[in-house]
Amino acid sequence: MNSPSAQFVSSRRMSVYDPIHQISMWGESFKSNGNLSAQIPLIDEADMKFDSQSEDASFDILGTSNNYEQEANRPIDKIQRRLAQNREAARKSRLRKKAYVQQLESSRLKLMQLEQELDRARHQGMYIGGGGLDSNNMGFAGCANSGITTFEMEYGNWVEEQSRRITEMRGALNAHIGDMELRILVDGMMNHYAEIFRMKSAAAKADVFYVMSGMWKTTAERFFLWIGGFRPSELLKVLAPMIEPLTEQQRLDIENLGQSCQQAEDALSQGMVKLRQTLADSVAAGQYVEVPQMTSALEKLEALVSFVNQADHLRQETLLQLSRILTIRQSARCLLALGEYFQRLRALSSLWSNRPREPA
Repeated sequence: MNSPSAQFVSSRRMSVYDPIHQISMWGESFKSNGNLSAQIPLIDEADMKFDSQSEDASFDILGTSNNYEQEANRPIDKIQRRLAQNREAARKSRLRKKAYVQQLESSRLKLMQLEQELDRARHQGMYIGGGGLDSNNMGFAGCANSGITTFEMEYGNWVEEQSRRITEMRGALNAHIGDMELRILVDGMMNHYAEIFRMKSAAAKADVFYVMSGMWKTTAERFFLWIGGFRPSELLKVLAPMIEPLTEQQRLDIENLGQSCQQAEDALSQGMVKLRQTLADSVAAGQYVEVPQMTSALEKLEALVSFVNQADHLRQETLLQLSRILTIRQSARCLLALGEYFQRLRALSSLWSNRPREPA
């Protein structure tokens, strides 16, 4: 079986215009080990049984009556402790269920409120997120997109869950837990990133311009935006120093991975430039006035969805391949560094927005 290094060295000999094929050959998808379920301790029926002496026998030996009462009380105390544990576990379970139901209800109310606001905006002739209608109101603008509304809500929940996972990962590394437990956290984090790529694919079908604009991200994140997300080759350069020490073989494999990413990014970027130029030339020539020409333009714009999906595929495969190069503990540190990197970008955006300004 070829090593990751051999795969990437051979990939460098391939044509620069065929990098997406290289990325698809990197390997099978990362598989999650699943989640562990909390188990509530059960009462052992054997503990429920204790000896009972007849009333006559209990008075046979007066000097041993106190010992008998102490022995009889021991299983009862144990049962009571087990019952108390069960009651506490049941109480916590009810609280978690109640909180979950309340969260669902809150999300439902927020969605209803957003839908009402979007309906009012449609009736008022406003184009949500698009800067308003033109004076002619040809009917193409002003259509509120429920797919984007759903994505924004899902992404907000995704960011909150990401923060929780980062805190959990940081605590696990500081506690020096075993590799098996750490792998569960790493698999969970990888699946969490797979979820955002799935969400973005659905959002791109609803409104690819919205996804590519990065309006769902903070300002500092948009500064580094590349086709709706981060550029894998640049992120590798940022993460590599944070996961030291590395072996020489690991450094070589990461370097080859970065070169393969760069080739794929260049191919996608060149395709984007050609598509943009084609559309610009057609619009400048006035070809998109009649409905048939507009239909042709829309078909060309649908290629943007494919570009977003390919870019996200490259991002996901980069994370998967990086996890194969690193040990489980290095992978955990890498995912923690990645999460903290985006957290700092969001914090930077917040500081920039709230910076003191001199009066005009």
